[in-house]
Amino acid sequence: MKILICVKQVPDMESRFKPDNAGVWFSDTDLAFRMNEYDEYAVEQAVQLREQLGDAADLTVLSIGPDRIVEALKKALAMGCDRAVHIQDPAAALKDPWQIAAIIAAFAKDKGFDLIFTGLQSQDRGSAQVGVTVAERLGFACTTTLVGFAFADGVITAKRELEGGVKGVVKLRTPALVTCQLGLNVPRYPTLPNIMKSKKKELVTIPVADLLHEEALAVTARFYPPAKKGGGIVLEGDVGDMAEKLIAILKEKTNVLR
Repeated sequence: MKILICVKQVPDMESRFKPDNAGVWFSDTDLAFRMNEYDEYAVEQAVQLREQLGDAADLTVLSIGPDRIVEALKKALAMGCDRAVHIQDPAAALKDPWQIAAIIAAFAKDKGFDLIFTGLQSQDRGSAQVGVTVAERLGFACTTTLVGFAFADGVITAKRELEGGVKGVVKLRTPALVTCQLGLNVPRYPTLPNIMKSKKKELVTIPVADLLHEEALAVTARFYPPAKKGGGIVLEGDVGDMAEKLIAILKEKTNVLR
């Protein structure tokens, strides 16, 4: 069974973000990067499936981006993937979901993959469009927002998280693509022996120009931080004094006591 896992490297969400000079994406100066959280669930589920199937499963992990994304690929290899594919693209952040999906589909179309795992969405762009678009381009069955996964006799049984906490269960045959959500599993930490083994695993680099033949359907026109709001007022001192100050402020600055 041939399995493809698509991952993305994103800025750590604790980073301080600011727009770049062009005003169409964030500046990556001084940012720390990590594997997209939802993609970690995808890698873990694929590795668990390989543990279930044994040598019958073969895992390829793919990522699109500049040279630094190799770190995310190395983590996936250390978690248990067999080989990595780096689609080298220094301008990947400026590609729209249609183009990213087109790149993945162009790579996968003649490789005979039975199952593709992706994260539900990326933590930076958050479009949640890439996985389903890849499935559409490849003609794969697709289901999204997985919080439960089982596989037997060529059939996937997927538990999905729907609105309002409602869960749904669907069954689909391979070839298929699934997108993974928080709650599906607990991603493993790569052990030191597996990190050392991952250094010997294959990592192939492919220029993005070899795969991308689509123009963007959506172009980012502006990228900016939210407007700053006025600061709050902190009252200190005796409770009675603070109550009087609060009443005075409410009378002066609001219509609450008028």
